[in-house]
Amino acid sequence: MVEHKKLVIIPAFNEEESIIGQYNEVKEKAEGYDILVINDCSKDMTHRLCVDNHVKVLDLAVNLGIGGAMQTGYRYALLNGYDVAVQIDGDGQHDPAYINKMYDALVSDGADMVIGSRFIDKEGYQSTFLRRLGIGYFSAIIRLLTGHTVTDPTSGLRMVRRKLIEEFASDYPQDYPEPESAVRLLQHGNKVVEVSVRMRRRSGGRSSIHPVASVYYMTKVTIAIILERMRK
Repeated sequence: MVEHKKLVIIPAFNEEESIIGQYNEVKEKAEGYDILVINDCSKDMTHRLCVDNHVKVLDLAVNLGIGGAMQTGYRYALLNGYDVAVQIDGDGQHDPAYINKMYDALVSDGADMVIGSRFIDKEGYQSTFLRRLGIGYFSAIIRLLTGHTVTDPTSGLRMVRRKLIEEFASDYPQDYPEPESAVRLLQHGNKVVEVSVRMRRRSGGRSSIHPVASVYYMTKVTIAIILERMRK
């Protein structure tokens, strides 16, 4: 089997309560992966903690949001010759133990992207009722527009191979990119598969999606998904 060069990208915005614990857990459970934290102009101690604990960190000069942070990570992966890139949140919700399971699916299923889904076996933390409604809504939109089912389209636990690293390094959706990028990949014939994972409650910090932001999020992503579909 070809030995792939693999990178875990951890986007972080004000994650001082959880970032080092998440980093250490990735290091312990995902052997053979390099780890990079993208510090999205945090205002807390995220940068200082990374430096003090010898964590490789790239600091953004301005806050770019999850899309900009991840595109920075993909550019780093491209420039440094990585074959596989994994996105995992810095808030402790994602268990890095599933990274190896995702890699197995990437290789054995010939997938271009693997998404960790909490809704296949419905185990672990299932998010709030309102967020589950939103996730179900996006899942239905994606199924309607592409004919494919993605049970957890907002999941930030995802893995891609080299060709998508190249694509995302040059063009990646901003703000809330997960549903939009799934539509883009599916409509262009990429293979997207999901594996069952257990997610956890965030171990620190606050979500950026509060009730007012949720309305903006739903509206913006819906429009972006439809426009993405029309680009084909």
